[in-house]
Amino acid sequence: MNSPGLLIYDAVEMTPTAASVLRTAAVLGLALPLLLAGLAGAKPEKPAKLVDALLRGLGTEREPGAAVMVLKESEVVYVGARGVADMQAMRPIDGRTNFRLASVSKAFTAAAVMLLVRDGKLGYDDRLTDLLPGFPDYGRAITVRHLLQHTSGLPDYEDFMAEPDPKKPVEESQIDDAGVLEILKARKGGWFVPGSLWRYSNSGYVVLGLIVARVSGKSFPAFLRERIFLPLKMTGSVAHVRGKSTVADRAFGYSREAARWRFSDQSPTSATLGDGGVYSSLTNLSLWDEALRRHLLLTEEEMRPALTPVRVPGKGPTGPDGRPADYGFGWFLNAWQGHPRMWHYGETSGFRTAIHRFPADGLTVIVLANRTDVDASALAVKIAGFYLGGGK
Repeated sequence: MNSPGLLIYDAVEMTPTAASVLRTAAVLGLALPLLLAGLAGAKPEKPAKLVDALLRGLGTEREPGAAVMVLKESEVVYVGARGVADMQAMRPIDGRTNFRLASVSKAFTAAAVMLLVRDGKLGYDDRLTDLLPGFPDYGRAITVRHLLQHTSGLPDYEDFMAEPDPKKPVEESQIDDAGVLEILKARKGGWFVPGSLWRYSNSGYVVLGLIVARVSGKSFPAFLRERIFLPLKMTGSVAHVRGKSTVADRAFGYSREAARWRFSDQSPTSATLGDGGVYSSLTNLSLWDEALRRHLLLTEEEMRPALTPVRVPGKGPTGPDGRPADYGFGWFLNAWQGHPRMWHYGETSGFRTAIHRFPADGLTVIVLANRTDVDASALAVKIAGFYLGGGK
């Protein structure tokens, strides 16, 4: 018998909804501009068929799944979806389905900081203790640049959270940005001298979200909405706060346990914002990609710091596979097989996401999944290979 609030679904047999009906619904659910763009920018069949095969390999259309988009010079050359966004309603995933982006959100946090720098309200060398009064003295050596580049040495807030009560809904055990700040204030120092090493830091990006709010005078979700989402017409994208905002066309997260699916949409760390709280869709991320390509929010010169790899005296950036990488502001920057690249991945309870941009090739691949058994970044790179290698 399932415990209260724990939803488990059979991973093979669900409702008798026909797969063909779900596929039709998924395709028809795509925004018309995407369909038209996809037709206008059609590519040879082979790469598209290879991506179709990858999506089919995820499982049936009655399971959690994924959405994939490939853009070439901002034209949609492939868009596909597999599976359902919600296993109770059996609502199919489509181009408007909003997934929790997890750490792919960090690029939006970095952009918010960069907009404030452009506004003259913030500087990359501003110190943490000046921006957040009351922060302990060890923050005096930490700058905004350190936070953006993951070289701040801030302790990982996840290591100091209280153990959740398994008898209560997970939402009651969640930490928010203010709670993260209190954990960091209670520490006597960081892990290392700021700027001496690189260590991926969710704490740093939560703090950046708090800085954006304090400097702008708006909440972090409101700043993203007013300065990024509304100008780019990213309708439906939101930095979600439970009880204060809603997520339209929302995908819910799941984990596979043996032959069954467990509802695993939230965890104790799912309520923080700057490090991973944005929800968005393929449709909206195509507009984000267009803004990056055409410098609609920030000029090429203003974006340059974000695309400059950090260098430290000690151990430098590593990717999720543990191999050496490059990192700027909210983006990994190491090339792939000689192709310059800016990319990021996201992993959180119930979700796996990735965006890989190859600026010199004009190619972008986006993968959004509401299941934890998908390596979204590896899948994105494999798909990129189909298009960069002519379908090989």
